Amino acid sequence: MSDFSQSNVQNLLLRALAPEAFDLLLPAMQAIKLPTNFELISPCVPSGTAYFLESGLASVVATNSDGESVEVGHVGYEGMAGAHVLQKVDQTPNRTFMQVGGHGISVPVSALLSMAQRVPSSNDLLLRYVHCCDLQLAHSALANARYNMSERLARWLLMCDDRLRDRNLPLTHEFLSLMLGVRRAGVTNEVHILEGVRAISAKRGNIRILDRPKLEEMAGGSYGIPELEYERHIGFPIRRT
Repeated sequence: MSDFSQSNVQNLLLRALAPEAFDLLLPAMQAIKLPTNFELISPCVPSGTAYFLESGLASVVATNSDGESVEVGHVGYEGMAGAHVLQKVDQTPNRTFMQVGGHGISVPVSALLSMAQRVPSSNDLLLRYVHCCDLQLAHSALANARYNMSERLARWLLMCDDRLRDRNLPLTHEFLSLMLGVRRAGVTNEVHILEGVRAISAKRGNIRILDRPKLEEMAGGSYGIPELEYERHIGFPIRRT
């Protein structure tokens, strides 16, 4: 049996499960290193494994038929990669990979679905998490349509800050351009704007949060509602204070 206990896992979803549900998953849990660029969910391939992140940051990326890509979701220690299987969908055209390396816990999809069937309260919890993912996507669409680039960048940096729990964010300009769906040169300009108001400092491959309240002020209404919904439905806060 695995050496995990529900009191010492870092993943909030696993901690929020009913104890009997956690015990059902325990024999199937495996600790796994998740290096940068590790592919958690391959597009259009049946998913055999779900991943509960303990650290690091995963990106969910949508790609169209022309090969254009944009990030549509973040996953950190608050969530899981492979949530589509909870809706009885065995595969997705979206790709999920580790943008910032870390570690996590892998669970076979068959064990996860068996647990969900046997413990309805935990099935409901996981479906509420899917709702939170849908809401994150909805507010990304809202931000893209109604907020300017500086506000959107501030929002994404806050979301990264929530999940990485480290003021130093190992984020490249290439990743930021993928997140925001803009050219790299445009990202560089917006990073300079945030540096100019002393909200962040940026070096090659790293952004340091200097003034989180300033970032929240700049993000405005583009940030916060999905995070509060997560707390309401899952029971743990994810916004850094």
